[in-house]
Amino acid sequence: MDKRLFILVLLAILSVMAFLLLGTRGNWEFALKFRSGKLIALLCVAVAIAVSTIVFQTLCTNRILTPSIMGFDALYILFQSLLVFALGGIGYSGLNAEIKFLVELLLLSGAAFLLFTLLLGEGRQDLFRMLLAGVIFGILFRSLTSLLQRLIDPSEFAVLQGSLFASFNSVDTSLLKLAVPLVALSTALIWHRRHHLDVLALGRDHAISLGLNYRAELYLFLALVSVLVAASTALVGPVAFFGLLVSAAAHELMKDGRHARILTAASLLAIIALVGGQAVFERLLGMAGTLGLVVEFLGGIVFLVLIFKRGMA
Repeated sequence: MDKRLFILVLLAILSVMAFLLLGTRGNWEFALKFRSGKLIALLCVAVAIAVSTIVFQTLCTNRILTPSIMGFDALYILFQSLLVFALGGIGYSGLNAEIKFLVELLLLSGAAFLLFTLLLGEGRQDLFRMLLAGVIFGILFRSLTSLLQRLIDPSEFAVLQGSLFASFNSVDTSLLKLAVPLVALSTALIWHRRHHLDVLALGRDHAISLGLNYRAELYLFLALVSVLVAASTALVGPVAFFGLLVSAAAHELMKDGRHARILTAASLLAIIALVGGQAVFERLLGMAGTLGLVVEFLGGIVFLVLIFKRGMA
């Protein structure tokens, strides 16, 4: 095993152990059972975001773009606002969590697949066109959301606010029996076809000349990315820059274009950041801050740095 990957594995294991064991008192069996459910959720979200971001960047042959930057988070918030507007605060709060998760998953994955296909289909890989399209879709979704939120009763808007931001503190572990198989299956399919990603990274023309069915591979990977992004977003809410943060760190650390190594490194970095970061905030800082805000802040800085570096290149 590569030395860098070995160190990442050790750090990931230490993060998991810290999350499970730090500050444990009293009934260890209850504490470990309670924390293990949340740990599985964090691992699921970390792998889903890392893998989906790496694959999406490969498909559009650009390391700046992510599904969230292309307007997906705004689409999620629009769906939540529609639910509160249609059902009211009491109806929204009373929704069965599993049914709500499945509906969100179907709507988000279908809409994401359509959105990503419009942006990337038929070899459309112009960076500025995709950025412009992503910005336009994001503005459209946010404008519709703003209109709905103005029509929602103020007392019901308080119910909606909790779903507008990513929350790693209160993950509904009852959804894991639905989310984990979906994320595991999608990740396994992507890993099985990781060598195809190496070819797709060369660009459309090179992939076709090497005998790859470009269109079929593109739509297959877009479908898998849509499922991963929808599952992670439905579990914890919208996370705009986390995927960009771990993907940029993985590429910088590995200096290697092979997806077997990049996917592994990005997943391990995401686990370290989410699980280790949550352990620090919960066990050491006493919830004096939220991990989501720190992640978004650092990810935003990385996004600006990448934009400036590309402009100066």
